[in-house]
Formats: sequence, structure tokens, C-alpha cells
Amino acid sequence: MKENYIISGIQQIGIGVENFTEAWKYYIDVFNMDIRILEDDKVAELMLPYTGGKPQKRRAAIALNLQGGGGFEIWQYSERKPKPIDFEIQIGDLGVFAAKIKSRDVEKTYEQFRKKRNVNLLGKPETSIDGHSTFFMKDPYGNIFQIVHDTTIYREEGRLTGGIVGAMIGVTDIEKAMPIYRDILGYDVIAADETGTFDDLKALPSGSRQYRRRILSHSKPRHGSFSELFGKSYIELLQPLDRTPRKIYESRFWGDPGFIQICFDVRNTDALRKKCEEMGYPFTVDSSRNFKQGESFDMGEAAGQFAYIEDPDGTLIELVEAHKIPLMKKLNLYLNLRKRDPKKPLPKWMLGMLRFMKVDPESLK
Repeated sequence: MKENYIISGIQQIGIGVENFTEAWKYYIDVFNMDIRILEDDKVAELMLPYTGGKPQKRRAAIALNLQGGGGFEIWQYSERKPKPIDFEIQIGDLGVFAAKIKSRDVEKTYEQFRKKRNVNLLGKPETSIDGHSTFFMKDPYGNIFQIVHDTTIYREEGRLTGGIVGAMIGVTDIEKAMPIYRDILGYDVIAADETGTFDDLKALPSGSRQYRRRILSHSKPRHGSFSELFGKSYIELLQPLDRTPRKIYESRFWGDPGFIQICFDVRNTDALRKKCEEMGYPFTVDSSRNFKQGESFDMGEAAGQFAYIEDPDGTLIELVEAHKIPLMKKLNLYLNLRKRDPKKPLPKWMLGMLRFMKVDPESLK
């Protein structure tokens, strides 16, 4: 059956932090996440299933690297003390285990990171199951990033790395996870599938144990306003074979430190809601239920609709339909996406205007 909703790509991976300003400065320094798409400090009123049944005030920003790929949503509770994880995350624990960062030259990126005192490298470059060189690093907050080969550039910024190009997600059963990632999110290509022990994982916690790994991609090019900016992406599912994985957000709230979600940019939320219900993955949060059809949820400097679903192991997947985004906030220039062809990518010159929203890290407070 032909779907009439659009998945444009990975918009962002959410990162819960304890110190918003410090974390954003770090992500600008290391990953060039210096374009502020939006920032607000409102109350998360609709996330009650994941915030203890109470609205929670928070500060959040979505930041991009204009060289291409998805961004980071940097997220901190404003009035509640964030609860850090009380165990060391192992490979294959349930949730987003690692964020994949695209690099035009993995080896040169490794050498660049070796010179940075604030980068904790986990091992050296090794060959992944997709045949490309890769390595891992850990930020000061315990989050693991995988640097992967991807030479596509959206806007040339002279950087070795771009943004998010995928995620490693722990699951209890790869086959049971496939319907949501393949049939709803469109990852219909198995780029690699191997079982055993792996050299590229050995520097990670429990990295010498037995795993099944499957890297997924999509056969069809993504469509939509931001599809060229976000680019092609990959989901890697990891299933531990000789231990029982733990839930990364067990006994914690959404927004607590760590990778809180993977978010996809979409169009036609109504059609997507119907598809998810048919597949047995109903929306657990749905902003559109509070509004009349076609109305937008206020996202501070942007507007749109958002929803959440869970994969079979409870990993949170956000679905965001943007209706309005800022292009040049100083001049009060905003883009109304509902007036544009939903399948057509925005012109590069237009999204290039986002460069005027670059953040000076010293200005962050």
C-alpha cells in the first residue's frame, strides 16, 4: 500500500543534560553544532507519560551543523534536578546507545580529535560491518558517539564532520523491531547483518561479547523540505546474545541525562498516525489532539505538530511536522512550510540563510 506521509530524514537526536550552557558549548567546539534553529524555556505539558505525570519546565534548543545531517536537541530540566543513570551503559542496552556522526574522512577526524583534550577516544579506527572505517568517542557526560564514513556535503563549511547520520539502538530481538523501522520509518535495505564478536566494538563496555548487528538504510531517496539537508541515514540495531540488556531509561524520566529520543522530520501527521495505529504502534503523545485540524503547536521560535511512538523495547521515536521555522530572526523572517510543496526540498540558498543564526559560544549563558 502506498503511504501518503513523508519521512524527510533524521531531524535530531535529543540529549538530556545537567548543564545546558556547558553542554552546548562543548557540542559547538567538537561537532560544530552552531546553528540555532530554535530555543525556548517553556513547560513540557504534553509529555506526561514520560515525566512522572506532571508538566515539567525545561530549557531546550535544536542546533545544526550546516555541513549536513541531523542536529542535536539539547534539553535540560529547569526546576527538577536531572537524574543521571546509575549504571554504566553496555552495548545493546535498550534505547539509543550511540549517535552516528558523519565524517568525510574518518582517519583525519580521529587525528583531529586526538589533539583535543576534551575528547575521550574509545579505541582507534577499525572497520565496521559495512566495510568502512569507524571509531567511537565519549563526551564528558557519558554519551557515546560513533564517527562514520559519509562524504556527502550539504553546505561546504570546511569541516571534517557534519551532523547526525544515524543511531545505534539496542533491542532484545532484531526481527521484532523490524516492522517499526522498516515498514513505518522506511528503512527497507539491510546494508549489513552479522553475528559474532567485532573489532570495532571491543573498546566499548561489553564490547567483546556476542552480538547480532544489522545496519539499515532506505532504498528510496527521502523527500520533503529538509530532505537534502538531513541526507541519507542509517539505523543500526544491536541485539546482545549472551546477556540480558537493561533499559537505559529504567526508573528515569524523559529528559534526564543521555540520548532521550531519535526524531524524524515528517509531513502529514494524520496519515502517519493511521499507519502507526494499523501497525500496532499508536502515538503515545500527540500534540495535534489539543488543536483543531491544521492548527500548530507553539514551539517557541517555530511551530508545528509532534508525536511519539515507542519501538518494541520502549525506545522513544519522535515525529515532528514543522509548519514554521525562523530563517533570519533578526529581520523577523520566518518560513511557512504549509504553503510549499511537501515533497520538494527547499532551495539551498534559502536554507543557507540559516548561517545568519550561527551561535557565538561565548554568548551562551
